[in-house]
Amino acid sequence: MSILPAVIFDLDGTLVDSEPLYYQAGRRTLERYGITGFTWEEHTEFIGIGTRETLETLRGRYGIDAPVEELLAVKNRHYLELAAATEAFPAMRALVERLSAAGHPLAVASGSSRSAIASALKATGLEALLPVQVSAEDVGRGKPEPDVFLAAARLLAVDPAECVVIEDAGPGVEAARRAGMRCIAVPYAAGPSPDGGAFASAGLLFPGGQPEFDARRAYEWITAGS
Repeated sequence: MSILPAVIFDLDGTLVDSEPLYYQAGRRTLERYGITGFTWEEHTEFIGIGTRETLETLRGRYGIDAPVEELLAVKNRHYLELAAATEAFPAMRALVERLSAAGHPLAVASGSSRSAIASALKATGLEALLPVQVSAEDVGRGKPEPDVFLAAARLLAVDPAECVVIEDAGPGVEAARRAGMRCIAVPYAAGPSPDGGAFASAGLLFPGGQPEFDARRAYEWITAGS
């Protein structure tokens, strides 16, 4: 390991509390195509899954004729209308600020679009601390494939083994494992409960989610592997 490990943050549900906004954007998108009654419980099935993969599944489930590219554009537009309300989780903000002050290379790697990532970081005031950003649009495959994390490591010019991923969902934890990176898992508290295998490969798990997350403990774990 390097003296200062690189840290790659998942965005939605990990760094920022944007899942309620994505739920609203998804609900409005489906309503445009005549699909009503999309519930929060149904939305939680897709936490940790990229937007494209989510819409491909919903398109098939509801028999929507529109191409996936159109659905992506519609949902992204609805999300951007809501993005100004995005808030960072306070303990995650504290961790980003501490890592940045110490000089750790930092990045965001997300299944969202470039514009959605940029809007969320701008709304939370974290854009200057997280200048390296990789979106679903930049890679061929979404999580649980490791593509977004490996792309972030390349942009940071660090070996994957020198990276720590921070994730809230099983597919992201698996993507980190496949990338050969250490991982901290902070399950999204309002989503499905952590189960048997989803978070098994995480090196540090906060089973209670964001209410339990401790920035000091996470920082010590990150640097202990140096």
